[in-house]
Amino acid sequence: MRVSVILAAGEGSRMKSNKPKVLHEILGMPMIDYVIEATKNSNVEKTDVVVGHGEDKIREYFGDRDITFKSQPIGEGCPYGTGFAVMQTLDSFHDNDTVLILNGDTPLIRSDTIDELIKFHEVNNFSATILTAVLDCPYGYGRIIRDDKARIKKIVEEKDACQKEKLVREINSGIFVFKGKDLKESLKTLNTDNTQGELYLTDAIESLSREGKEIGGFKLKDNREIVGVNSRDNLALCTQIMRERINNDYLINGVTMIDSKSVIIEPRVKIGRDTVIYPGAVIQGTSVIGEGCTLYGTTRIVDSIIGDNVSIDNSLIENSQVGSGSKLGPYAHIRPNSKIGKNTKIGNFVEIKNSNFGDGSKAAHLAYVGDADIGKNVNIGCGVVFVNYDGKSKHRSTVGDHAFVGSNANIVAPVKIEDYGYIAAGSTITKDVGEGQLSLERAKQVNIDGWVERKGLKK
Repeated sequence: MRVSVILAAGEGSRMKSNKPKVLHEILGMPMIDYVIEATKNSNVEKTDVVVGHGEDKIREYFGDRDITFKSQPIGEGCPYGTGFAVMQTLDSFHDNDTVLILNGDTPLIRSDTIDELIKFHEVNNFSATILTAVLDCPYGYGRIIRDDKARIKKIVEEKDACQKEKLVREINSGIFVFKGKDLKESLKTLNTDNTQGELYLTDAIESLSREGKEIGGFKLKDNREIVGVNSRDNLALCTQIMRERINNDYLINGVTMIDSKSVIIEPRVKIGRDTVIYPGAVIQGTSVIGEGCTLYGTTRIVDSIIGDNVSIDNSLIENSQVGSGSKLGPYAHIRPNSKIGKNTKIGNFVEIKNSNFGDGSKAAHLAYVGDADIGKNVNIGCGVVFVNYDGKSKHRSTVGDHAFVGSNANIVAPVKIEDYGYIAAGSTITKDVGEGQLSLERAKQVNIDGWVERKGLKK
């Protein structure tokens, strides 16, 4: 079996945050989630996450997902270190298992890289394999020390390295693959004889090498995959790289971006081909955008489903659906639990909340539709308000097909307007309107001659 161990017990003090480091988000998703997704999309069959600081918050985030958590003791007397963390998982793998070790704060690692690393390890029958990289500036990383035959002998941490060792540019990424039996045996040899007083997993490499075991080194093709997050600037860098990666994938697969550097697309979003995205758009969560759509300006779409050939101009859509061929905006707001039909028009400063808006219907400007079921081919005039709240409870209203609601009308729920019902402009409707009826509710207009002069208002 292939087992992954993800180390996520660190405090992350340089983040200066009350949140566990691995829960800090990159494009709306905690960084550790990227690592877990990478393992699940590779040929790894089981995942263990070692937690310590902020354990309760991490467990709460993942809920009942198929992940095994291992608690690392924290406090005085605990040696800490990567070796100590891995020791908490000894009961999770067997001697003949392949054990992959990753860090929860390196979110850019790809599943393809993991697969290649494991294959390299298993094909060559190495006792352990290190994912390495060659850096122009290796400061801060553990150095890969090889003998005169280029065999890996050990890893030396920056703080423990001599001047000659610090000149080595091949570094340890912190990602390893071990044979289960060799990992167990090498963990027994670890000690805290180092400047940090910790149990280093890297010392297991030297231990295995002394026993004559073969250690592999798989060099990374894209060094950005091992960028770790220890501070907010690291987080910003990883966010930038991830955004470029996601956007480039869409560009390759038929989505047009006028300026890809100014578009934010979160990792679980799906976008169809021939969609055009203008600068400033933000697409979040599990949103699905159809084919041939156009997203203008500061449009933000959150956890919503957008059909084909939809035009959205500087608008916000949250937890809702929009049917194909519809046009929204500018400055429309579709609030949660709304379902907008096909070929609709939702215009300037229109807000729709918890409502169904039928095919072919339109609300061109300045309207509020809340807790309502709007039929097909309905016209909602300018300034219409669906009055859905009585100060204590919300109520729903229904408008039938082909109805017409005139400008500045108030629909006071609960009210039903049947098919072809017409509401005169300026009316406040509190009673049901039958099919084909015109409902007019406003006082008779009275014009009073001479009123201005009598009041002394005329100059």
